[in-house]
Amino acid sequence: MSVHLVADTSVKLSALRSMLEKQYAVTSELLSGADLVRNPSEAVVVAADLRVVENIAALKEMFVKLNHVPKRIFLIDQKARLFVVQAYALGATRVLNGQITQARLLAELSDSDLSGNASGESTCSGQGVAAAGAAAIASMFSAALSGKPIDVGSAKGAGSRIADSIAEDGLSSWLETVRRHHEGTYQHCLLVTGIAVDFGLSLGLAKPDIERLYSAAMFHDIGKAKIPLAVLDKPGRLDARERAVIETHPAVGYDVLKGNAGISPEILDAVRHHHEYLDGSGYPDALCAASISDIVRILTISDIFAALIEHRHYKPAMSREQAFEIIQSMRGKLERPLVAAFREVALSR
Repeated sequence: MSVHLVADTSVKLSALRSMLEKQYAVTSELLSGADLVRNPSEAVVVAADLRVVENIAALKEMFVKLNHVPKRIFLIDQKARLFVVQAYALGATRVLNGQITQARLLAELSDSDLSGNASGESTCSGQGVAAAGAAAIASMFSAALSGKPIDVGSAKGAGSRIADSIAEDGLSSWLETVRRHHEGTYQHCLLVTGIAVDFGLSLGLAKPDIERLYSAAMFHDIGKAKIPLAVLDKPGRLDARERAVIETHPAVGYDVLKGNAGISPEILDAVRHHHEYLDGSGYPDALCAASISDIVRILTISDIFAALIEHRHYKPAMSREQAFEIIQSMRGKLERPLVAAFREVALSR
């Protein structure tokens, strides 16, 4: 596999080359003169200081040319969440921060080697759609963190591409692509969007309803942008205080989006209420059955299923069969006919 390195200093380039050139065909250049058109590669590793305005401008121009590259790893020294979000917004498929070891970097690159992939062009296309979706979600998170306007059109456009990908290649391909190349909240949002779209397609929903579903799914967790990373990405069970913090995200997301002309009241309702249950045991408003819309009922099932099957470094992904068993066990909380209809999505599609 060929790997191209881009860094803002020659010292960083030298360090990266020493880590990788024995295992891969490596090329490299400084960010100030980067020309990726002349350096086609299967993976790109970028190391740059995001506190430098000139670096941001150069990266924006450079990442426009990277859609064809399956793996785009961004290395940053800064641990501030805004820099991580910004890197994803620029187009990274994976962001590593803190101390970067040779073993850690080699593990990431070996996971991206597509030479044995029999899926061919369809998988590459799926990767591109997933990367665009992750970038749109990261852009929303960055805007929410900084108080800037959210690019609603970009998020809906990415959701539309996901819907097209699901319709063309199926749900299983989407789940595999997302879990392989994305992580954390971005992985979750992409999974929920794909699952919700496939659920809607299996129910025979009309195109406008599918559009509402993928829009709600793309926006549903935007409130997590304001949750501290120590809580959001905690590897293990949350304590009562941490759980209370997490449970603020639907109301926070609603507050972030309300007043935006591009967000309909129906989507706002889904963002605020996707953790409500029919028996009134959900949050933030403890709604009961009559107050919960159809789109929320579909989104809630999709959200739970995605959370169960997503891959995290600290826990194995649950099988689709196990996840569906848990959803079936949630009697009184989820609409039974919808759960029955979801069986095909969970197990077969």
